[in-house]
Amino acid sequence: MQAGTARWPRIETERVVLRIGRDGDAPALLAYVQRNREHHKRWEPRMYESYFTLETQRRVIARRCEDFIHGDAACFLMFDRARGDEAVIGRCNFSEIVRGPFQACVLGYSVDRSYEGKGYMSEALRAATAWIFGELRLHRIMANYRPENARSGRVLERLGFVREGFAKDYLFIDGAWTDHVLTALTTPHPEMVGSLP
Repeated sequence: MQAGTARWPRIETERVVLRIGRDGDAPALLAYVQRNREHHKRWEPRMYESYFTLETQRRVIARRCEDFIHGDAACFLMFDRARGDEAVIGRCNFSEIVRGPFQACVLGYSVDRSYEGKGYMSEALRAATAWIFGELRLHRIMANYRPENARSGRVLERLGFVREGFAKDYLFIDGAWTDHVLTALTTPHPEMVGSLP
């Protein structure tokens, strides 16, 4: 996507809705991060106490909207279709979008602890990666996970991500440098890469 060409996407599957957050979603996003604070702690960077405030979540949403408008990222909030916009149940962030000869991004995701193991994230990511390849015309989506996070590894494997390597001390997560398995998924339509409508 190029600056100025943003269309606000809404991706729907049988059970989930994915869309870019808006200011009114800040209370639901705050409830999500607070509810899952301990559960997600070992998989995420340490956050300052101020992160778990409404004002910070408003700033997070505003920054992600700007990133989308400028073509730098597509960060989706995930909602349960049966509950409408009542509660955020997950996130999938396609960030660090690079154009030129690379045409790639990095995927990060999380799901509410009460929705784990029920296929919601696989369902959401299947639709979201199709959107990334079809609408943003990227060639590669990279997703990396800690070796001990077998559940995340299985999600990526089900979606067709291929293991490409191993990075020692790759990211500073939960207070320590952690190893990561490196995976990627490439577009099933390489003829469309980079040719924006």
